[in-house]
Amino acid sequence: MKIAYITAGAGNMYCGSCLRDNTLAAALIAAGHDVLLIPTYTPTRTDERNVSLNRVFLGGINVFLQEYVALFRKTPRVLDRLLDFPPLLRLATRWNVSVDPANLGRLTVSMLRGTGGFQRKEILELVRFLADEVAPEVVNIPNSLLIALAPAIKAELRVPVCCTLQGEDLFLDGLGEPFRTEAVRLIREHAAHVDAFTAVSRYGADQMAGYLGIDPARIEVVPLGINLDGHLRAELEVEPFTIGYLARVTPEEGLHVLAEAYRRLRARPGLPSSRLVAAGYLAPEHQAYLASVRQVLQSAGLAGHFEYRGELDRLGKLAFLNRLSVFSVPSPSADQKATFVLEAMASGVPVVQPRRGAFTEIVSKTGGGLLVDQDDPEALADGILTLWKDVAARKALGAKGYDGVRQHYGSSRMADATLEIYRRLLRPAGAEK
Repeated sequence: MKIAYITAGAGNMYCGSCLRDNTLAAALIAAGHDVLLIPTYTPTRTDERNVSLNRVFLGGINVFLQEYVALFRKTPRVLDRLLDFPPLLRLATRWNVSVDPANLGRLTVSMLRGTGGFQRKEILELVRFLADEVAPEVVNIPNSLLIALAPAIKAELRVPVCCTLQGEDLFLDGLGEPFRTEAVRLIREHAAHVDAFTAVSRYGADQMAGYLGIDPARIEVVPLGINLDGHLRAELEVEPFTIGYLARVTPEEGLHVLAEAYRRLRARPGLPSSRLVAAGYLAPEHQAYLASVRQVLQSAGLAGHFEYRGELDRLGKLAFLNRLSVFSVPSPSADQKATFVLEAMASGVPVVQPRRGAFTEIVSKTGGGLLVDQDDPEALADGILTLWKDVAARKALGAKGYDGVRQHYGSSRMADATLEIYRRLLRPAGAEK
């Protein structure tokens, strides 16, 4: 099968959606299919072998300039291609341009206007590339924020178009008004041009159906899958007892909740030594947030208990997970993907997560951890303490998670489920299954 899979770069950081798209494309290629992973905005950054095309469409520089400077809406393609040059875009991402949705409302709405927006020529360039140089049997759009590509692709290529839903509701909520309302209206309008929607979790399917007004019957669940290569079973009896956090360092992922739970945990008498270690991308605008987390622990006399290890590559991530006793990323918002939970479980590390979003279905399906009341540091501390005191339970949950991820959340399973949807879309009307 010939598949054009569009993905959205996230600049200089590891992005869960980029990682997921790259893992899926690699698994489809390994299964013998002709897959072209096409970056938009910026080159993608992954911690695995990057299988994406070394060319960027809808380059971030062009998209921005065409929104705010009328001259760039009429520049020749040779200049546009220069501004889409991947090394230039990589250089631009080093300036740490903010991806805060509060600053991107106007640009988001313009992109969602598709060929009626200021980025018209960028969209048409991508569509011409698909038609003239790729000729795919199916096209996959990475999220609903790029759904405005669907009408132009359908009109030109006349092939099925799929759209993956990966938790865009959180970004849309951050746009502020009137941009959020207009963005959702445009997404709903373009949804008629999509042949199938896929969601990365059951929670995500239900959430996005209501949020975007999509008939739930049009959304199919393709559970997130990860590359299991290199994930070895953790020992779980490291000294001192080590609680790990591996995600972006932002309020949305809840490091402050884990720090407060750790403070309460250490206030209980008779506990042996322990430590709290965190790793993950830290944007410049969140430096103050990390400082506030440190201050909470310092005020409790626990400064020496905490270590932030920065952003990790794949080998660093695998080594980090292998030296943990328990794992927690207590996000205050409902996560639709929860990649970090799967990665911890894939290394046999039990998790303690709030009972919300995709955490509930992943932990329930694998049996690889404990679920506690959401937004409750005391309940989180209790869950961690339970596994601290009961080594046998810790190992049993770790083993269940290790096996459960391999049974339900491997990249090949994700690829198989995706292919089944594509095959169904390509099957002639009335043909037998």
